[in-house]
Amino acid sequence: MAIATPRRRSLLVGALALTLTGTLAACGSDKDDSSAAAGATSAGSFPAKVSTKFGTVTVKQQPKRVVALGWGDAETALALGVQPVGQSDWLAFGGDGVGPWAKGKYDKSPQKIGTLEPEYEKIAALKPDLILDTKSSGDQTRYDTLSKIAPTIGVPKGGDQYKVSWEKQTTMVSQALGLADKGEKLIDDTKQEFAAAAKAHPEFKDRTITVGSRTATTWGAYVRGTGRVDFVERLGFTNNPAVEKKAGSAFSVSVSEENLQLLDADLLVMAPIGTTAKKIGSDPLYRAIPGVKKGHSLVFDDKNISSAFATDSVLSTRYALKHVVPLLAEKLK
Repeated sequence: MAIATPRRRSLLVGALALTLTGTLAACGSDKDDSSAAAGATSAGSFPAKVSTKFGTVTVKQQPKRVVALGWGDAETALALGVQPVGQSDWLAFGGDGVGPWAKGKYDKSPQKIGTLEPEYEKIAALKPDLILDTKSSGDQTRYDTLSKIAPTIGVPKGGDQYKVSWEKQTTMVSQALGLADKGEKLIDDTKQEFAAAAKAHPEFKDRTITVGSRTATTWGAYVRGTGRVDFVERLGFTNNPAVEKKAGSAFSVSVSEENLQLLDADLLVMAPIGTTAKKIGSDPLYRAIPGVKKGHSLVFDDKNISSAFATDSVLSTRYALKHVVPLLAEKLK
């Protein structure tokens, strides 16, 4: 995802509405198990209720055909033993559309669905009985369109603009799939890993950190409530106060080259988006930042590590704990 706020535009047009209406009538009672999203170890408890920004959504029975659209939703379902029939590939992994931490969890590759602007006809053609969209823009039109196709688990209250933690995402997805107990176990295990990492690195506590990125044209920094910042705060870091002062409803703030000193912190963590780590690290304005001068700058040059840190699903987070934490510690020496 680029650092800029995802653009919104109207997605409901007459022809699409007619297509969806016709398709929904055909797929509303479909119970075909031949390409089911099952694989869950338990039938779960139904009806299941999930609280969202758009109200409480009731899932009447065990979903058979799940479409996962939100950032990390597919990986969360896979962690629970459920294989979506369709999913969005937010970071262009290719293949099954998931990172290496989820490799091999699909028996059959899912249909790929667009990200910022989902392909509604393609989704409807999959005849889903549940749509997961827990980490997305939180746009009302997007939700309304999806909910006409199948029960949709949208963002939680306060979760607009991708501000949903892996913990909340796991809770919502596991509830919708009737696997709340399994979800709680995943959350508890991951929390223990965070606690162990924080204990092993007391030097992280209360140190300021900037988590940002550079695209081909702009610089930016992520704000509290987003996955990347949540990750480092769980380890004891404090997000850059100067960045937080600029925070609005978006998941990031833009930083001009003239104001690049705003990024200064005890540790800077930067990801290249549409550019290279070398270009960031060699930029004279970036190199002039005090924290960078001290050598306290981590610029991701490994796509898997950067993607794990960005994805912030219950699966990718554990991969990031293993690979990112040592890098953070090295740069604070």
